[in-house]
Amino acid sequence: MTARLDEARAVDVKSRSRICDEVSDALLAAGTVPPFEVRSADLVNDPYFICADRYWRSRFQQQPTVRTALECARWMTDHVRDESWGVVAEQWALGNGFLNRASADPERRVAEEAEEAGTGRDAERISLFLSLYHAGKLRANFSFDELHAFLAFSPSAVAAGSLRDEHSVFGALQAFAAFGSRTLTVAYASELLEQAWSSPRRTRHTVDICLHGLAFAPPFDGQGQLLRGHAEEAVQEYPDDHMFRARLAAGLHLCGQHTEALQSIDTALALLAASPTASLSVLQDQYLTKRDAIQEGRLRALQDAEQQRRWEEQSAANAQLERALHTSSVRAVEVVAVFTAAIAFAVGSLQVTLTGKIPLTDRLWLLAAQGAGLALFALLIVGGTWLITRSHHPRGRRTE
Repeated sequence: MTARLDEARAVDVKSRSRICDEVSDALLAAGTVPPFEVRSADLVNDPYFICADRYWRSRFQQQPTVRTALECARWMTDHVRDESWGVVAEQWALGNGFLNRASADPERRVAEEAEEAGTGRDAERISLFLSLYHAGKLRANFSFDELHAFLAFSPSAVAAGSLRDEHSVFGALQAFAAFGSRTLTVAYASELLEQAWSSPRRTRHTVDICLHGLAFAPPFDGQGQLLRGHAEEAVQEYPDDHMFRARLAAGLHLCGQHTEALQSIDTALALLAASPTASLSVLQDQYLTKRDAIQEGRLRALQDAEQQRRWEEQSAANAQLERALHTSSVRAVEVVAVFTAAIAFAVGSLQVTLTGKIPLTDRLWLLAAQGAGLALFALLIVGGTWLITRSHHPRGRRTE
């Protein structure tokens, strides 16, 4: 068995995966746990970790109970190196919890199994593993309030002791539960998120759960900007991670940046296709669904932009027509005033002219006085019209 796993180091990825499957199946058939040591959490190049991962995944699928999680945690205390224990625990507890989410144990059963762990550092590790396994199921089922209560008050979570603070993924799960809860505030959830995100012990699973919580939280102000900012940081840290590219696409979509979101989800699909360990069928369907939503949002944005353009053009045309009608009305009043004054002057001057008893000089002065009066009358009418309507002119110029 050791020789076959050592041989798997020098072959290609597909051959390595096949050898690990064969060794894992042989162990399952013999009813024997893996006898070798796991030194890393490399799911691509380390055949020992790959084989152990396949073995325990099959065990969880056969019996997806907290009892299996207890047996796995006990095996890890003897076969996983300390420097890799935390990453392996997160990978197996959360991953198998997600895969077996349909069969969640009651919290009482989790507490009973945690009591068998005893005391000491190994007992804290076992309790943490059991808590993460059960929390992984609650997270996968979006049981936000139940998850929040479990992490805060369950005996198994409390028994993890100081490891709760050492593993930032624990805080990330609390933030995930708070964002999805209908009873906890967004401010509280955001505080938990920042504590987990800024932890010096932040792991890839911490990043994943934080982004998951932001992406699936009920809508709140600033959600898109918050998700986009954290996803951009995650992509910089893990540029080849298809999941974080998909989260970035979701954040860009919420911010209305549909073109950038489409590019990001296409990158996620390309990275997913090139990944030798990803479950193509499930994740590809999710990414394609998100891509369709982004496409619809992009099309709707284009339609809204065209409608907005037409509305602005119509508003400008209406404003121009209003100004034209207003100007015409003012000019009509001015013309009527001048025309009325002209008629009055003509009639008055005719009467003066036809009256023969008044001397010519007096007639000229009378005509001049009458003309001046009528001209003043017309000027008053025109000036008054201008004073009444002048407030409309600046507004019309701004509309242009």
